Amino acid sequence: MELNYATPGIPDHVPPELVRPYELAERRTIYENPYEAIIPAVHEGPAAFMSPHAYLGVAPAWVFRRAADIKKILMDNENFIKKGNTSFARMIGEDWDVIPTELDPPRHTAVRRMLNPMFTPAKVGAFEHKVRERARDYISAFKDRGHCDLIKEFAVPYPVSIFLDLLGLPTARMSEFLEWEFALIHASELEDRVVGVRAVKAYLTEVIEERRRRPGDDLISNALQLEVEGKKLTPDEVFGHCFNLFIGGLDTVTANIGLHFMHLAMHQDHQQQLRDDPAVIPAAMMEMLRAYSATSHQRICSNDVEIAGVRIKAGDRLLVPLPLAGRDPEMYESPNEIRFGRNATVLTFGFGIHRCLGVYLAQREIQFALQEMLSSVPTFRVRKDFRIPFRVGGVIHTWSLEIEW
Repeated sequence: MELNYATPGIPDHVPPELVRPYELAERRTIYENPYEAIIPAVHEGPAAFMSPHAYLGVAPAWVFRRAADIKKILMDNENFIKKGNTSFARMIGEDWDVIPTELDPPRHTAVRRMLNPMFTPAKVGAFEHKVRERARDYISAFKDRGHCDLIKEFAVPYPVSIFLDLLGLPTARMSEFLEWEFALIHASELEDRVVGVRAVKAYLTEVIEERRRRPGDDLISNALQLEVEGKKLTPDEVFGHCFNLFIGGLDTVTANIGLHFMHLAMHQDHQQQLRDDPAVIPAAMMEMLRAYSATSHQRICSNDVEIAGVRIKAGDRLLVPLPLAGRDPEMYESPNEIRFGRNATVLTFGFGIHRCLGVYLAQREIQFALQEMLSSVPTFRVRKDFRIPFRVGGVIHTWSLEIEW
């Protein structure tokens, strides 16, 4: 099914009563907390519905709100496929996959088997001291000032600089890379997304060729040496994997760090609990990951199937919103209450074979951010009269978070 960026219509088989808006799909900035003002209201509606612009903000898609249905979809790689989901290649008239994001079994199985050893806990543990030092470096720049914009001064540069190091890319160009990432993930207009894809494609193509000539100790150089079932990746596959690394490293950890510190700044009792007992921080991180899950995934239905009581036809697109799963009242008791001892299932990094490749690194970055900030900065709060801007769409961000202490 071709993605229509004009005015796509609702398929004929969708009952009119199941067509409704989904506010979190539209790429825009709002000033109400979506976890408090929007998500609970969605959970008062049907288990599944179709929203006219739920898919990438431009096309109709089924939206599922219940965690059990979302897990079922993420586990079903036969009826719900990933191929072509991002549409990045198609935007510029090309045909390559974002790897492993847009692969399905059996190719995904083989590629993921090859990539998994690069992101194991042991691999991450080998350089986690550098991750902690990086957190301390950024915090030291503002800890004695009494205030900061937590997003601009910490939540963005801290994890992004780590990933740029892993890719062997210059941190001096971080602002430029982030502009491209914004165009890819957050821009409302198709034209802006196309510009972003072309910019990343041109830059990564140049870097890949440079690493062919002069390989280094980085993930891009490593991609050129990878073999799947005895064969090296094709040039398109190398690029597709590097593209995935680029966009994956510049966004989601920043989003999670911002949302977690927003919660602690607004809930002084929880902040004090972690200060009094730092051993609670890992469990608190997991609970905040549940409650403030930030990303939504997409799938394409490959066969007619029924789920959540609705008939989905081959070619239908699906939005799988993990922020809804994390606040599902049918999965979690009092889901809008943050309980650091809950020890609940967390779907923030996905589920099944497409679970985030960098989950261990992401968790370490978030945990160290919490530990170092709470041990270095006195009790902080949101600056008086500051309105927190939330960017919604495929990834929910706090765009700015001005705190003081």
